[in-house]
Amino acid sequence: MSVIESIYCPNCGHQAERSYGRDRHVVRVQCPTCDYLMVTCAFTARVIEAYAPGLYAHRL
Repeated sequence: MSVIESIYCPNCGHQAERSYGRDRHVVRVQCPTCDYLMVTCAFTARVIEAYAPGLYAHRL
């Protein structure tokens, strides 16, 4: 069973979610507002996959 937490997005500050895989080795942070994604290893903190398109000027 995976665990999902509600957090603030480190990219835009809106509500995002952090989820842990079944084995708790992989941590995934994703934000639907700015399309931010960060997948890391829970033990080494190494980035497995990342996507952060940036903030749009009209949203500021």
